[in-house]
Amino acid sequence: MHKRELKRLMGKVQERGYTLVPTRMYFKAGLAKVEIGLAKGKKLYDRREDIKRRELEREMGRAMKR
Repeated sequence: MHKRELKRLMGKVQERGYTLVPTRMYFKAGLAKVEIGLAKGKKLYDRREDIKRRELEREMGRAMKR
């Protein structure tokens, strides 16, 4: 990466609540390289939906065992 690209990514991570996520790691010419992505976290309502869905799946699994 170029210095300018690193500064831009670091600015987004610090200011706006973004996160750098490693997506792939590989070796090329004796060097380890990491491909990264810029991601934004979930909203509160999305988290609540996921929690409800997981709880329902657990309850259905328990009911199927009985």
